[in-house]
Amino acid sequence: MIELRGLGRDFLVGDQLVHALRDIDLSIRQGEYISIMGPSGSGKSTLLNVLGLLDRPDKGQYLLEGEDVTSLDDDEAARIRREKVGFVFQFFHLVPRLSAADNIALPMMLAGIDPVERRERVQRVLNSLALSDRGHHRPDQLSGGQRQRVAIARAVIMNPAVILADEPTGNLDTQSGQDVLRLLEQFNAEGKTLLVVTHDPDIGGRSRRHIRIVDGAIQSDRLQ
Repeated sequence: MIELRGLGRDFLVGDQLVHALRDIDLSIRQGEYISIMGPSGSGKSTLLNVLGLLDRPDKGQYLLEGEDVTSLDDDEAARIRREKVGFVFQFFHLVPRLSAADNIALPMMLAGIDPVERRERVQRVLNSLALSDRGHHRPDQLSGGQRQRVAIARAVIMNPAVILADEPTGNLDTQSGQDVLRLLEQFNAEGKTLLVVTHDPDIGGRSRRHIRIVDGAIQSDRLQ
């Protein structure tokens, strides 16, 4: 499903070279549920951004479903990202002026999907996530939990193989956070690969596989 070989990513901060990722070797099978943990600045989010083709490694190789995506041009990377990867972020990243339904439909609009099909698919996912009465509401008219469910709906509307969640409960109250985790785990149970970056050991403990990153390198990779 995912294969990383000797992956490295460096950043220049002022006049100092920071090794955000160091020689990452990682294999992930389809349908796995993985938590990625480590201290702040350890490289967790950088790894997620590389996996989601939002960032490019400086060295090494990245294979996604057998395809080398390491050096794709921007247009090809955007296509692969749109078709195969769903993102869920701590701060939702919804477009404020758009309704919940229009936020969910954005990936399909970019993919050129017919408007009738877009509306049908949006309505189905709104119904499935108990948001059927919130489709016309803007993000500022929704609770934090509802906004995150809209963000999850947007992430899965293109039926991606992989869901990448970066601190998905970090901006939510405890009950809303639990609801969001159960929703993500439901999609994992349906066969989607789920990677969750978190600082919370209770959240990390929900996955079967745990990867710990320290100073840009994998310190441990274990099954529970």
